[in-house]
Amino acid sequence: MALLTIDNAELAFGLHPLLDRANLTIHDGERIGLIGRNGTGKSSLLSIIAGRGALDDGEIRRQDGSHVVMVEQEPLLPDADNLHASLTARGGLEDMHDERERWRTDARLFEYLHRFGLDESRPPQTASGGERKRAALALALAMQPDLLLLDEPTNHLDIAGITLLEDLLVKGQVKSSIIITHDRAFLDRVATRIVELDRGLLRSYPGNFAAYEARKADQLAEEEKASRRFDKFWAQEEVWIRQGVKARRTRNEGRVRRLESLRIERAARRERIGNVKLALDAGERSGKLVAELTGVSKAYDGKSLIRDLDLRILRGDRIGLIGANGAGKSTLIKIILGQLQPDAGEVRLGTKQEIAYFDQLRDQLDLEETLVETISPGSEWVETAAGRKHVMSYLSDFLFPPQRAQAKVGMLSGGERNRLLLARLFAQPANVLVLDEPTNDLDIESLELLEDTLQSYNGTLLLVSHDRAFLDNVVTQTLVSEGEGRWKEYVGGYSDWLTQRPQPGTSTARAANPEKPVRTAPPVKARLSFKEQRELAQLPDELDALEKEQAALMARMSGIDYHKQGAAQLKADRERLDQIERQQAVKFERWELLDQRAAQTAGA
Repeated sequence: MALLTIDNAELAFGLHPLLDRANLTIHDGERIGLIGRNGTGKSSLLSIIAGRGALDDGEIRRQDGSHVVMVEQEPLLPDADNLHASLTARGGLEDMHDERERWRTDARLFEYLHRFGLDESRPPQTASGGERKRAALALALAMQPDLLLLDEPTNHLDIAGITLLEDLLVKGQVKSSIIITHDRAFLDRVATRIVELDRGLLRSYPGNFAAYEARKADQLAEEEKASRRFDKFWAQEEVWIRQGVKARRTRNEGRVRRLESLRIERAARRERIGNVKLALDAGERSGKLVAELTGVSKAYDGKSLIRDLDLRILRGDRIGLIGANGAGKSTLIKIILGQLQPDAGEVRLGTKQEIAYFDQLRDQLDLEETLVETISPGSEWVETAAGRKHVMSYLSDFLFPPQRAQAKVGMLSGGERNRLLLARLFAQPANVLVLDEPTNDLDIESLELLEDTLQSYNGTLLLVSHDRAFLDNVVTQTLVSEGEGRWKEYVGGYSDWLTQRPQPGTSTARAANPEKPVRTAPPVKARLSFKEQRELAQLPDELDALEKEQAALMARMSGIDYHKQGAAQLKADRERLDQIERQQAVKFERWELLDQRAAQTAGA
């Protein structure tokens, strides 16, 4: 039985419907990634599914007795003496009639709070945005809903928090979920189906985000081809109708009616929303040296954020900063830019620097100013990398229509404010660009366009982001916090850092995690037994068989009708896929060990 069914749903705000006879069926065990452009109605749909709103028309049917829990983009925590009491009030735990279930839920709440690194005794009023998000997620997981609704869950989370949430969702801590997120790496790991809200319709794509991208490209190409055919036919009919008298003869009345129908269809056809147009001017070249840090240290309230850091940044470097919330990424950037003095060490700054700073808190925006005043105060023109533009045309490049140009900034959504801040940032030449969490609230298409723009930027880039795919696609080196104020530089993006970082058991890893006991490896035998030789010979074939089974299973799961399989089959396939990955890891490790011993024996 379906967990939830949406049938002919209609919902409208303003001129265009957000839902236009949309349909969707969700089965037990599915993890659905809900994607779409900003403003298409994703959050509104999630709120309606949660029972916090109503459709204009259509129907939502839920499985009897199903329990739905939602975590909003910016969850609110009730005032209380401590975080535990606040979450108890938010979740209505005191109103649960079953005392045993209330006790079990409370025990799970303590467990998840600790797993997310939160102190249940601290006042909720002092919690940061990331801590509020983690607390709300801990409560939602503790309540074990049949359907968990997550609206941008990765916003304000660091990479460790994101990967923890991925693990909890993939390993079955929640039965089913619908997740709005722009984090492509998150969708690739978590989603079993992608649902796109596009021009009022819900379109379903089996598999993860990578599978969706391949199918979507083909679909858009076909859609464009069909539109060209329609427009050509419509133009031919318009020419015919203007021929006059013969078009109005009785035998041609059917063709006239068909043309009227075509006109109505074309007027009703909703075109795809345009893309943001980005162009970034690097301005005058800076000096070859941007900044040089020697023995720099900085601490706050007794906590060391930076310790004995030596760093040299040259013109054209593209550096991504990686670290947990509170590790000191923003502090380090301010020291690099000369905006903050270190406690110890020396900072030498380069020359001819024109700096543009994207602030994740959007403090640079005045909520009482209009969009025009924000972009071009006192002038109707904006100087861009592509040349001089009228401010109205420039705003249109960032998807702000002329009728909204005089709207106050305070009326914009989070995603729109991010777009406006990018518009303001790119309206000025800059040879040093600092982006502090620029991806929050941006839709995926805008994210990819921003990536393309940054890849062609020839200035110096300093990027703070928890978006792993964005880091991989933009930076050429990473600066990583390794605990206790230590920072280390690595070549490449996030994925490159994963392969280069110290592995557990190494001296560097032990220094960063001194509380973990050191495990000594078992002694390596000098010679393989007959049984081990046979095992070594069989392992490549066994791994090959697992890879073939994995490929066949993933191909079947990516099939167009796969989501129609029963819940038991979907669950069994996912469990087998996880089992194959575990078996591969064990067999690869075993193969490496036996192969190493065989090589030692041969060389002895």
